Amino acid sequence: MRTGAWWDITDELAHRLGDLLDIRPDETAAVVRDWAHDADRWIRRIAILSQLGRRTRVDQGLLADAIRPNTADPEFFIAKAIGWALRDHARTDPAWVRAFVAAHDLRPLSVREALKHL
Repeated sequence: MRTGAWWDITDELAHRLGDLLDIRPDETAAVVRDWAHDADRWIRRIAILSQLGRRTRVDQGLLADAIRPNTADPEFFIAKAIGWALRDHARTDPAWVRAFVAAHDLRPLSVREALKHL
């Protein structure tokens, strides 16, 4: 992930991390929480996107824990990932996403993406 760092690689690997949440949820959630604080933006992006497509299986606490340490990051790819992860979860729980956005100081891009279909 670190040597091939770019959005196309990290986004595909994020889905694999999501698969691991089904197989080894506790261990994988610990990794996601650690990666949310990593110095490498691509590792943080994977943590943020790790629950894409999980619908009712989203761990909202884990999602929040992956997003919160990254809300002030000015990096486009991080702000976009936050918005994308929230927008995806809004399909299942729009009230939670609205409340999360209202309670956190997110970058405008993240807010726009998160609320895009609400």
